[in-house]
Amino acid sequence: MNKWMKLLAALFAVSLVAAACGSSTASDAADAVTDATGDSDALTDAQQALEDANAAREDAEAAAQAAEDRAAAAEAAAAEGGDDDAAPALKVVTVSGPERSESEAGALNAALEEFGNANGITIVYKGSANWEADINIQLEAGSNPDISIFPQPGKLADFARAGSVLEVPSEVVDAVSPNWSDGAMGFGNVDGTQFGIPNKNDLKSLVWYQPARFEAAGYEVPETLDDLWALADTMIADGNTPWCIGIESGQATGWAFTDWVEDMMLRTTTPENYDAWTTGDLPFASPEVSGAMEAVLEQWNKEGAVFASGGTIATTAFQANGEPLVNGDCLMHRQASFFSSFFPEGTPAADGSEGAVDVFYFPSNSDSKPVLGSGTLAGAFEDRPEVWQVMEYFGSAEYANARQANQQALQAGDAEDPSVILSGFNTANRNVDTSLWAPLEASFIGIMQNAEIFRFDGSDLMPADVGAGTFWSEGTAVVNGDKSVEDATAAIDASWPAG
Repeated sequence: MNKWMKLLAALFAVSLVAAACGSSTASDAADAVTDATGDSDALTDAQQALEDANAAREDAEAAAQAAEDRAAAAEAAAAEGGDDDAAPALKVVTVSGPERSESEAGALNAALEEFGNANGITIVYKGSANWEADINIQLEAGSNPDISIFPQPGKLADFARAGSVLEVPSEVVDAVSPNWSDGAMGFGNVDGTQFGIPNKNDLKSLVWYQPARFEAAGYEVPETLDDLWALADTMIADGNTPWCIGIESGQATGWAFTDWVEDMMLRTTTPENYDAWTTGDLPFASPEVSGAMEAVLEQWNKEGAVFASGGTIATTAFQANGEPLVNGDCLMHRQASFFSSFFPEGTPAADGSEGAVDVFYFPSNSDSKPVLGSGTLAGAFEDRPEVWQVMEYFGSAEYANARQANQQALQAGDAEDPSVILSGFNTANRNVDTSLWAPLEASFIGIMQNAEIFRFDGSDLMPADVGAGTFWSEGTAVVNGDKSVEDATAAIDASWPAG
C-alpha cells in the first residue's frame, strides 16, 4: 500500500500542475499580457509558454486518467480485503521561484522532500529563469502555484495590494518570528500586514578574488573606494583585467547593473537618501542617483577594465563570471554571497591554496561600512492547512539547515574536504547551525546580523514596474550605450506608478 500511495501522489502532482496550466487558453492569457504591458515580446513569450503547456496537457490528462484508474482499482481491492487505510487524502503543494541551478533548485527540492516525507505532503518545486514574467502570466491564466518565492519585496507588495497573495496567519507569523530580526520580517510586511515569510538572504557588498593571484602580482586588498579604483587602474596599466562583468539574466537582464548602482548609492550619498530613492521621493534624475550611475559606467567603460565572456556586458550571463575569475581572465568580480555556487565544481574557499577564492568588502570612503543585502520571501496564493505548514517550514531554522546541508553536498561533488566548499546559500536566520557552513559563509551570516548600516536591494523594494522593469531595461540600454543617463533616468521616473 505504501508503494501505491507514493505512485499515486506523484501522478496526482503531475496531473494537478498540468490541469492548472490548461485552465486558460493561450490567446486569453496573451490578451491579458498585451493589455497589461503593451509588450509584443512579452506577448510572444506568453503565447509560446501557454501553447506549450496546452500541448503537454493531453499527455498529462492521460497520465491523470491512468492514476484515477489505478486508484479505483486499489480502493476496490482494499474494500475486498477490509483495509480501512486504503485511500487516505492526498496533500500536494506546488511551489515556484527563480532558483533553477542544479545545486540551488536541487537543494531546495531536497529540503522540501525531507519535510514532505515527514508530514505526508507531496511538494513540487519548479524554478524559472523568467519567474518575474511567468508569475504574472500564471496569475492571469488562473494557473498560479500554491506558494511562490519572491526575490523582490516590491513585487510581493504589489501582489498584496492587488489581493493576489494571502495574508499570513498569525500563528505562522508567531512561529517563525523568533528566527528573524524585525527588519528581516519587515520586508514581508505590507501596510502593517504580514504577507511574506523570509527564507533566504544574501550579502551583496562583496568583491570576489583569488588571494594567490593578488600576492603574485603584488596587489593589496583595498581599504577605501578610492583605493579600489586606483587598484583597478594599476591592474590595467600592468596588462591585467580588473573586472569580470555580465548582466544578462533572461527577463531579469540588467539587475547586476542595478546592484552596482545600489552599492554606489550607499557609498556616495546618505542612507536617508537611499531610503528616499527606494520610495520614489528622490527621483532617478537627481544628482545623487544619476551620479551613482555615472560612477559605475566610468569604471566599466575604461579601456581594458572589463572581461565579458559573452562578447559584451549585456550579453554575458551573470552566472558566467566564476570560471573566468578562476582562470585569471579577470582579477575581481563584484557579486553577492550566493555567487559561490557558480564557481567551477570543487573550487576551494579561503584556504590559501593556489586556486582558492576569497572575498573582500566592497569598500567605502567612510567609516560606517554600509552593507547592501537581499533576500527571498515565500508568499502563498492558496489557503489550505498544508500550504501554511510549508510556509512555516520555509521560515524555520530546520529548512535553512536542511537546504544548506544538501546544497553544500551538491557543490562539493568529489571534493576531499566538503566543509571548505561554499554552498552559495546564506541566511540571516538567527537560529541556524552555523557549523554547517564553511567559515567564509558563516562570516557572511554574522555580517548580515550585525551590520551597522544594512539596506535591502533597492530595486527589490521599488514597485515591480520600476525595480524589476524600467530600472533593469533602461539600465541595460545605458550599459549598451543606446541611451544617455539623462534620458534613461527620465524614462524610469516617468514609469513610477502614480500615487
